[in-house]
Amino acid sequence: MNVELLIGSENVKASNGATFERIDPVTGNVASTAAAATIDDVNRAVSSAHDAFKTWSKTTPNERRQRLLKAADIMESKSAEFAQLMLTETGSTTMWSGFNTMLSASLLREAAAITTQVGGEVIPSNKLGTLSMSVHKPKGVCVGIAPWNAPVILATRAVAMAIACGNTVILKVSEICPATQSLIGQIFTEAGFPAGVLNVLSNAPEDAPEIVKALIEHPLVKHINFTGSTKIGRIVGRLAAENLKPALLELGGKAPLIVLQDADIDGAVNAALFGAFMNQGQICMSTERLIVHKDVADEFSQKLSARAALLTTGDPRNEVLLGSLVSLDAAEKMNQLIQDALAKGANLTAGGGIKGTMVEATLLDNVTSKMRIYQEESFGPVKSIIRVKSVEEAIHVANDTEYGLSAAVFTRDIQRALQVANHIESGICHINGPTLGDEPQMPFGGMKDSGYGRFGGTSSIAEFTDLRWITIEDPKQHYPF
Repeated sequence: MNVELLIGSENVKASNGATFERIDPVTGNVASTAAAATIDDVNRAVSSAHDAFKTWSKTTPNERRQRLLKAADIMESKSAEFAQLMLTETGSTTMWSGFNTMLSASLLREAAAITTQVGGEVIPSNKLGTLSMSVHKPKGVCVGIAPWNAPVILATRAVAMAIACGNTVILKVSEICPATQSLIGQIFTEAGFPAGVLNVLSNAPEDAPEIVKALIEHPLVKHINFTGSTKIGRIVGRLAAENLKPALLELGGKAPLIVLQDADIDGAVNAALFGAFMNQGQICMSTERLIVHKDVADEFSQKLSARAALLTTGDPRNEVLLGSLVSLDAAEKMNQLIQDALAKGANLTAGGGIKGTMVEATLLDNVTSKMRIYQEESFGPVKSIIRVKSVEEAIHVANDTEYGLSAAVFTRDIQRALQVANHIESGICHINGPTLGDEPQMPFGGMKDSGYGRFGGTSSIAEFTDLRWITIEDPKQHYPF
């Protein structure tokens, strides 16, 4: 699969003709060959987006809505194409790719609905005869930087609401899945978006720092959104701050799922299994820590371990539930986490097998704070069970992390559940549900080292517009001199 840049609705090679290869993590074959953008290409893309903004920002809500709805329909029609690209570039299963396409189409439809919500309000003024208003206006050229793990969802999310609000966008795709995410640009072109509304850049891995820096520092770029690791998020946030540009950062996670002594254990097991192992645990909201009250810990651990042992692992071209990790390095990290925990007293209750980039659904019981897996985001199918003696200890453990994206608590006592949820330091908390959950209309984002800002629904309006104060006043009003 050959991938070109999308600039001004035209597919073009990099200015110097350079390309890079993405290797299939399972077979070792070339999955895609993509154009490696240069600084000249960055400048061309920004100029294209800036020119398009002059007219796109003045389009009617209905025109934006119709384009977004058409893009959603086209995206759904390309589900099989997305599945093949995700399989070869990221090693994901058909189930995960199908969910990616479905939710991404929903994101586009929610963005279409938002077009008529970008308004403002009349605010009472202390000056008699004055009409005082707040008005949301599009920012201009926005940059979206997307990761590989939920490639269609997160790349679509990086652009949809910004465009719905009247902005134009440059999507910098992940070096790991350039073909998958570049297909989104082709969908927007096919849907009839004007030239330059969405531009797509791919870059060689070694060029990423230079390309990102050039995008953020370009004087015509007005906003940045980034989804990815906290390590890179710090760099993006610092560069944005140095250039006085607003940024939306959705970063790493270490999601806790608390199981209290009165919980529906079978329900908690179901949620934990899904939350911990969907997409091999390579999701920012993945359940990383199973924090279980000691009175029910044995039952929970036994039931979850038995279920985890039944999850099939292997080449995603076959009928398996867990496919490949994104790289051999990721698989090696899983091995290191397992060996460290076992050496420090943890018990392996399920899985542990690793073959190439395939890692079995793995559970480590009796995990303590001395182990790497207690603090480090595994971003894989190796999960910890931490036993606690009280609700207070459960909350302490849940908050004993630098991250704060998603969380969950299981108990039949809803009042207590709400109290626990209110004490957990996370942007998202689900009661009697999994830590995994995403709906286009919901405010999605974290706190602490999981970032700041919110994607989704009307909360996106605040991210992708500037709020202005406009007044209509009496020209004959009295002044003190």
